[in-house]
Amino acid sequence: MKTEIRAKKKLGQHFLVDIEIAEKISNSLSFSDYDRILEVGPGTGVLTQFLVKKSVEFHAIELDKESIPVLQSKFPEISNKLYNEDLLKWKEPQIFKENKFALIGNYPYNISTQILFWMLSRRNQIPEMVGMFQKEVGVRIASGPGNKNYGITSVLTQAYYDVEYLFSVNPECFNPPPRVQSGVIRLKKKPTVPNIEFDTLKLIVKTAFNQRRKTLKNALKSLNFVDNKVLDTVSGQRAEQLSVDQFISLAQSFNNVI
Repeated sequence: MKTEIRAKKKLGQHFLVDIEIAEKISNSLSFSDYDRILEVGPGTGVLTQFLVKKSVEFHAIELDKESIPVLQSKFPEISNKLYNEDLLKWKEPQIFKENKFALIGNYPYNISTQILFWMLSRRNQIPEMVGMFQKEVGVRIASGPGNKNYGITSVLTQAYYDVEYLFSVNPECFNPPPRVQSGVIRLKKKPTVPNIEFDTLKLIVKTAFNQRRKTLKNALKSLNFVDNKVLDTVSGQRAEQLSVDQFISLAQSFNNVI
């Protein structure tokens, strides 16, 4: 059985090889309010070895065909819960559509933001996520208003999840080493989430930040708000100055549900 897997540049693979970091990532999940976890991109199984020991049902999805037999050999108990699929195109089994699960992984940096949006579209099923991102992406997701890193992903994620930047990971912890620093973040679903359409919030946030140098009065003038009172209170500010709650209020006034 082949045990060595070549990292493939086209898949954005940088295999985690630091055992202590892998264990630290696995221990960052709370393992509460869900009975199963889904690991994205297990690769050589360095993180997997700790996750399969947890008191939840383990599943994994891996695009690289070369990794599948290696993972099946190392962890025969997960053979029927290992999916050789592209997460972003995956038609997940009914168990993931009807039940809560946590998401975890050393995400390929070239699609990490897409994975984040995949998760946000399934936020009712995913109460918690722990993930390794390129450090600047992780910092951006966790940043608050008034910070130059604060942006679209910050607002859309923090509208539904409490975000913590947990720790940074050096390039030498991977094979091959990436040319960037990495960072691990944790997302926990908020006890109460806003009564808005996600697409509405996304439209307002993207429109505001795509013209972030303009005041909101000018940046959002192409949108037709049902109630302009909320917009009037922040019209002189720029997108990066608004809190997540203020963006939510704008979305609610756009939908006329407040």
